[in-house]
Amino acid sequence: MEFSSRARQRHARLAGDRREQYPHSLQFYLEPPTESISLVEFESFAIDRLRLLKVVENFGVSYVRSSDEYKTKLEFELRKLKFPYRALAEDDYEARRKDHISHFILRLAYCQSEDLRRWFLQQDNELTENLMQKFLEHVNLSFEAIGEDLKNQLADELSASTPGFTLPKVKEQMFYKVGLADAVDLFRARRVFIKDGFAYVPFKEIDVIVLNNYRTKLSKALALTARSLPSIQSDERLQPLLNHLSHSYVGPDYSVQKNTGKISLEQIDALSVKSFPLCMRQLHRALRESHHLRHGGRMQYGLFLKGIGLTLEQALEFWKKEFIRGKVDADKFDKGYAYSIRHSYGKEGKRTDYTPYSCMKIIMSNPPSQGDYHGCPFRHSDPELLKQKLQSYKIPPSGIAQVLELVKGMHYQLACQKYFELTHDVDDIGFSLNHPNQYFTESQKLLNGGREPKKEFNNSGNFQQKNNSQESINSSSTLTPSNEKADTELEGLEAYFTED
Repeated sequence: MEFSSRARQRHARLAGDRREQYPHSLQFYLEPPTESISLVEFESFAIDRLRLLKVVENFGVSYVRSSDEYKTKLEFELRKLKFPYRALAEDDYEARRKDHISHFILRLAYCQSEDLRRWFLQQDNELTENLMQKFLEHVNLSFEAIGEDLKNQLADELSASTPGFTLPKVKEQMFYKVGLADAVDLFRARRVFIKDGFAYVPFKEIDVIVLNNYRTKLSKALALTARSLPSIQSDERLQPLLNHLSHSYVGPDYSVQKNTGKISLEQIDALSVKSFPLCMRQLHRALRESHHLRHGGRMQYGLFLKGIGLTLEQALEFWKKEFIRGKVDADKFDKGYAYSIRHSYGKEGKRTDYTPYSCMKIIMSNPPSQGDYHGCPFRHSDPELLKQKLQSYKIPPSGIAQVLELVKGMHYQLACQKYFELTHDVDDIGFSLNHPNQYFTESQKLLNGGREPKKEFNNSGNFQQKNNSQESINSSSTLTPSNEKADTELEGLEAYFTED
């Protein structure tokens, strides 16, 4: 689909080669970039675009897409991350270049599975739709605009077949003659007049045609990109970066040093009800009932508890007390499980200080099998079982319906946000939820009047006062480097947790 400028002479565009390469802010990414870039720029561009697409996903269910509030907030994020936000501009080259390159990087990262492709396609399409609404005001389309004589001749049919169009409005609006194959969605919805194999589309609906065309081409491109992955997987520089991006998390790592000693073992049961996300509440309940978790559950829940403040000594006591209530005696625990707990705290092996799992890590990797309780309940549970679980937690029917609707749309993290709002009786949590430990931290802030817990407990349950200005998690932390910490080091940890 091609566009031509309505007023090239009136808009001082980009000069020389730059103008030819990126003539306007809206791109359809038909040609991949050919320039050389550094690995640092490769990763930084990709991370910024990933942040932007996650913002688009969150805004898409939090605001009405056509509303002024939605447009204002999205433009603010585009400005902040240095992506194009205006239809035409004189000095927009770097933003357009970043937009172009970052799209193709994420295309490589998100072509690796059907779930990843579907998520990327949906968010990128919504981002393009927002830019298109501004762009269409400044261009002439390659479609054939019908003349005034034909429009007057068809005025009654156009008015009857186009919702919201009175005869006077038909005369004011420009209509385009479009092949029926390009207007299938409008035809199915009975929003256009059809005659002789052509749809007569008003200007206000033309973005549907363009977006459908873009979505179709991008979907095919993602499938073709997936076929080229074997050649990329042989590149030791790129493959770790791409694998990490598709499971990446762009917030603080919730390392234990910032939270150590905040809670006692006696608090965990109560905290699991009021401040644990559903995934961790599920794991805690399974552990209490069966006195055992398989290695996937121990990894996910153990690192979460580490992140909320359990010391190594507390963790050893917590897991040992629970396991010996089941089929594991104290000697077997010391020989088979204690080492792995010390390893996760960086006291054994490579002495790596492992960080808690993010939502993306939980959603996209190591799905649970029969007998497992780890994973994301919104992603991995049967909807009917999820409904029953929410009912048992006294979530109102209207709230359950909202959660299930988000799950149906594959907005798993947004479903967790809705669960937070329902269990904390708030209308809008005011942040984008990306990490189980973020859920816990924000819950504690809310329940303690905007402050995190101020009491530090020892193992026996006695406490001492902490300074009110205790350091909180730095919300401006960036993505954990993909080199070692997030994925490759966890492989070593998994080896120690494999014993059931």
